Amino acid sequence: QVQLVESGGGLVQAGGSLRLSCAASGRTFTNYHMGWFRQAPGKEREFVAGISGRSDTYYEDSVKGRFTISRDNAKNTVYLQMNSLKPEDTAIYFCAAVRSGLARVTTTRYDNWGQGTQVTVSS
Repeated sequence: QVQLVESGGGLVQAGGSLRLSCAASGRTFTNYHMGWFRQAPGKEREFVAGISGRSDTYYEDSVKGRFTISRDNAKNTVYLQMNSLKPEDTAIYFCAAVRSGLARVTTTRYDNWGQGTQVTVSS
């Protein structure tokens, strides 16, 4: 198991940027595949971006070209840089992890979750 703590959420105007961070506990961070999900009011939680221990990345279509996921294994931290934000990006953003060496995992495999951080984009 790994403990995850998100930070960096807030209120931003449309077109602006935010960077989310997720700090993970433990000494085997590189063994974990990391991801970001989000849940908007009245909607189901959806996948946003994922990154392997070797930094293979993949994204949900609506954020491609705007969001960038990255990780710093020395700091046990994963980031989500969000640019050109839109009101429809408003949601609680969750960091997630699963122990895996694969370049990509199915979203249902994630089994460690953070508490979430609120992102609100005003029009």
